[in-house]
Amino acid sequence: MEGLVVSRVVLRVQDLRVHYHTPRGPVRAVEGVGFELRAGERLGLVGESGSGKSTTAMALMQLIRPPGRIEGGRVELDKLELLSLAKEEMRSVRFSRISLIPQGVMNSLNPVMRVGAQIADTIEAHEERPDREALQKRVRSLLALVELDPATARMYPHELSGGMKQRVGMAIAVALRPQVIIADEPTSALDVVVQKRVMDTLFRVQQELDAAVILVGHDMGLMAQCVDRIGVMYAGRLAELGPVQSLLEEPLHPYTRMLVESLPSLERKGVFRGIPGLPPSLLEPPPGCPFHPRCPQVMDRCSDRVPELEEVAAERRAACHLHAEGFDKLSRGIL
Repeated sequence: MEGLVVSRVVLRVQDLRVHYHTPRGPVRAVEGVGFELRAGERLGLVGESGSGKSTTAMALMQLIRPPGRIEGGRVELDKLELLSLAKEEMRSVRFSRISLIPQGVMNSLNPVMRVGAQIADTIEAHEERPDREALQKRVRSLLALVELDPATARMYPHELSGGMKQRVGMAIAVALRPQVIIADEPTSALDVVVQKRVMDTLFRVQQELDAAVILVGHDMGLMAQCVDRIGVMYAGRLAELGPVQSLLEEPLHPYTRMLVESLPSLERKGVFRGIPGLPPSLLEPPPGCPFHPRCPQVMDRCSDRVPELEEVAAERRAACHLHAEGFDKLSRGIL
C-alpha cells in the first residue's frame, strides 16, 4: 500500500461541519473536517462509534436529514462544489460521479423488488429511456463484475445471503462508473471469511473503474490491510492523517497510539488493552482538545486550546499540542 503512486486530487474536503439540532442545543457531529483524496487512492476513516465517520460520509453525498444540517465547509469533486448544488443537481451527481455503499446495505434494498430491477432503477434515474435489452445486458454485466451469477437479477433480497446482498449494493454503487466510491462499514455484519471476499471484490472493481475509495469503519486491523492512508477521527474531528504504514508504526496522536495498541498481537497473547474512559458528549464537548480527559500525555494547554490538524512530518498531519512548534523545540532542548 505504501508504495502506491497516487496522482491528482479528485476530492477535496475543507472545514466540513455537520450539527444535529436538539432542544438542548446542537450536537456537533462533524467539526472542521478536511482532507484530500487522490485518483485511485484508498483512504480509510476510522474511529470509535460516534466519532463522526458515517456522518462525514453522508455529508459528502448531501444525505444529511433533519434535525441534522450541514453548517459549512466545502466539498470539491474535480472542481465541482457539491455543497452548493441544488437537490436536483446533486441527484444527478450521486452514483454517476460519487457513490455510496451504505452501512447495513442489506436493509437498504427494497424487499419487494427483484435485484435486477433495483440495479436498473439506478441506471434509468440518470439516463433517459435506455434500450431495454441493453439495460438488461448491463445489469447482468454488473452482477458478473461483483462476482454474482447473472441469474441473481431475478431474485428478491430475502433470497440472498449477507455477502450477496453486499455485492448487490456494490453493483448499484458502481453502475454508473463513479470517480469516488464511499464504502460505509461494508463488512460490519459479515463473518471474517466473507469480509475478505467482499473487500477483495470491492478493490478489484475499484481498479477496473480507476476510482478512488473512502472506506469508513472502526476496525483498525481491516484498515491496515486495505487502505493507503488513514484518517483517525475522534469526537467529530480528525485527530491524525497519514500513510497507513508510518501511521501504524509511529502514531503521532495519543489516541491513534492507543487505538493501535488495542489491536491483538502475537507478542502480547492474552493481553487486551482498551482506552480508559468514554468518548465525550458532542452536545457538551470538553474545552480544548476533546481527547484530553482520556489522554495519558495531557498538558495544561490541552484543556484550553483546540489543537489544529497540522503537518508534523512529510505527509503526516496531527491535531495534538505535543507537536506544537514550541513544545517540539523544548523537548529537543533548543529552548
